[in-house]
Amino acid sequence: MSAPDDLVLVGHVSGAYGIHGWVRIRPYSSDADALLHAKTWWLDKPGLRDVDVMQVKGHGEDVVAQLMGVADRNAAEALRGATVQVRRSHFPVLTGDEFYWIDLIGLQVQNLEGELLGSVADLMDNGAHPILRVQAAVCADEKPKEWLIPFVDRFVKTVNQAEKKIVVDWGLDF
Repeated sequence: MSAPDDLVLVGHVSGAYGIHGWVRIRPYSSDADALLHAKTWWLDKPGLRDVDVMQVKGHGEDVVAQLMGVADRNAAEALRGATVQVRRSHFPVLTGDEFYWIDLIGLQVQNLEGELLGSVADLMDNGAHPILRVQAAVCADEKPKEWLIPFVDRFVKTVNQAEKKIVVDWGLDF
């Protein structure tokens, strides 16, 4: 079976959990909904393959799961370091004012004056709120500029995924 086109990296196996083959997953986001709702995960150890999730639950900041074919602690420990991917189509549906970070990567960012700042290269979490990392188009004569824009209502005015555009209250000189 070939891997689907819409796989998203959501965490990694940090080790075994208990003695009955459960694995401990360290999610890459503070909200592990994708891990908790998907019935199939894709692991890259020993090679990229799909694995059915028999049981899954949150455990502190981690997620623990019982996977098909992982029968004991040794099998679970053998998966340590494996990355966990989930099909984007299996992510839970969000409300109109919520976004998955993966869906914001690559969107064009312009300010209220209509000036293009660049595109979203990444998002970071500083604990208080997410931050957009906006990379300007590469200029031949200078180092590319980057803006770190707090993803809060004061600065982010609209997000239009259909138009692939974010409008921010942010000057070119910031």
